[in-house]
This record gives sequence, structure tokens and C-alpha cells, in this order.
Amino acid sequence: MRIGILTLSDRSARGERPDASGPVIAEFARAQLQAQVEVQAVIPDEYSLIRDTLLTWCDQRGLDVIFTTGGTGFAARDVTPEATRAVIEREAPGLAEAMRAASLQVTRHAMLSRAVCGIRRRTLIINLPGSPKGVRENLETIAAVLPHAVELLREAPDAEQGHRTV
Repeated sequence: MRIGILTLSDRSARGERPDASGPVIAEFARAQLQAQVEVQAVIPDEYSLIRDTLLTWCDQRGLDVIFTTGGTGFAARDVTPEATRAVIEREAPGLAEAMRAASLQVTRHAMLSRAVCGIRRRTLIINLPGSPKGVRENLETIAAVLPHAVELLREAPDAEQGHRTV
């Protein structure tokens, strides 16, 4: 599984604070998903920059999964969901719903998440929260289905055989 990690943070992009969530995603992806981190970047909360980066990573790099972190809340500069929707061709609402449902067991603030997940060509884009704790909790919620999701997007011959009950 080839992944990209895109951290959206004005302060981190300006060098005012370190990116705390991107490294959590990278460590989790390597350890739990046996994924290869192909590209990692920190950029400001700018709609066009987020959109263009996602487009490039999907269309030119052909990544299997792109994880974004940050920019999914209610603040005026939180535009990650809008930029993601501009890029995806199909939504994958079950992933976002599962993450919110699991997070609600931890904090009521989970209902303030506007994160979306979706597909562009054969790339799955997943919006994660900006906090390292939230990132870890959300990744733990969806990790078990990600390999199968990637198989389906790659149109692997045996992918459909992976459907089974919990």
C-alpha cells in the first residue's frame, strides 16, 4: 500500500510549531498497515493548494491512500472537506461515519468533525482530525478495512472474495 500524508496547518507550514499528527500517521501506516509512505507534506489551510496537492498526488503519483490531517473543524480556515470534495469522484461515507461514531464514544466533540472520505480514480482520500490522539483513534477504527478497500480500488481479481461478516 502506497500512501501520502498531507498535514494542513497554517502554523506548522510557517514553522511556528512542529507537525505532530503527520508522524503519527506515518508510524501507524508502517507498523499496522505495512504501508510505504511515498510522500509527506505540510501546507497551509489554503483551499486551492490543498485541492491541487490532492489532484497531483492522485493523478500523477497514483497513490493508493492519501491521509489528510487537520482542517476538518468549524474554524473559518478549516477547508479540508471542501477541497477534498472538489477532488473526489465518489464519496466513501461509511469510513467517515465509522470514525465519527467511534470518536463519539471518546468525546462529544466528535460530532463537530466535518471530515469526508472519498475516491478519485484508484486513490482513497481520508480526512483525519488534526490532533495526534484523534488521528490514532480514527486510524484504529478504519485500519482493518483499508487493505481490502485498496484491493477493490486496484480491481484485484480476488478482492470480492474478501467480503465476509465481522
